[in-house]
Amino acid sequence: MVRFHAPQLIGPEPQPGRMVEAVEANGKHVEIIWDDGLVLDTKLRGRSEWHVYRNGAPWRRSWESLRASVQTDDFVAVCFDASEIETYRLPDPTRHPGFGRLGPNLARPDADLSEAVNLLLSYADPETRLRDVMVDQHVMQGVGNVYRCEVLWAAELSPWAHISDLTHHDAVLIVNTAARMVRANEGRSRRATTRLTTAGLAVYGRCGQGCIRCHETIESQPIGRYGRMMYWCPGCQVRLDRHQPTEIREMDPHPAAVKYLNDLPWRSTRAG
Repeated sequence: MVRFHAPQLIGPEPQPGRMVEAVEANGKHVEIIWDDGLVLDTKLRGRSEWHVYRNGAPWRRSWESLRASVQTDDFVAVCFDASEIETYRLPDPTRHPGFGRLGPNLARPDADLSEAVNLLLSYADPETRLRDVMVDQHVMQGVGNVYRCEVLWAAELSPWAHISDLTHHDAVLIVNTAARMVRANEGRSRRATTRLTTAGLAVYGRCGQGCIRCHETIESQPIGRYGRMMYWCPGCQVRLDRHQPTEIREMDPHPAAVKYLNDLPWRSTRAG
């Protein structure tokens, strides 16, 4: 998202640079969910409706009817005549103040990164998945769903790695990589972790496309109680994966399927 506007919004305002991860319809309510857990709830009535336009295209409803707009580089979604517009955050018990003090804010240049490393390695339940601990604000702040996907890819770590399997070197690599990404994108309306894709991201949102490192096909899967999408490359993100073999496997052993996969444009460089 590059811009958000809601003149009568109740609650915190979604920030530019955040990723829209889901849109859900529940009865008269349409909810938009961002990667940091913020939810925009619009209650529709009578002539209320959402439209999607290409940027610069004329609207079919008047500006006076606008209640909320969510704009990306190419499109804008506009809500007209909703009776209620408010935001709230998805409940997360690990973010409750009673759970303990918050970890270092990686966006701050004076953040104590060694503290984040120690909190990561000494997590209360060592069998917790690394991907879940990375977004626990009591370990480190500033890492949402986009950054955890990108950091795990950069470190070549499996999304199914456990905290107990991490070495000190792994923890330092994770924290330093996360801090570098968060700080590099501070204040930017469009986050980027690589210049090698048009999206500016290595794996997030690129399901079915080729990995820019090993050319395997990127996969995705909803995880956790709220079904946040996890993106990863099964070809090169295999470190600390207890269950998957480390060699690159074809998804289907049938000869026709293998030929189809090998002919994909992003796999053409794998010959030899």
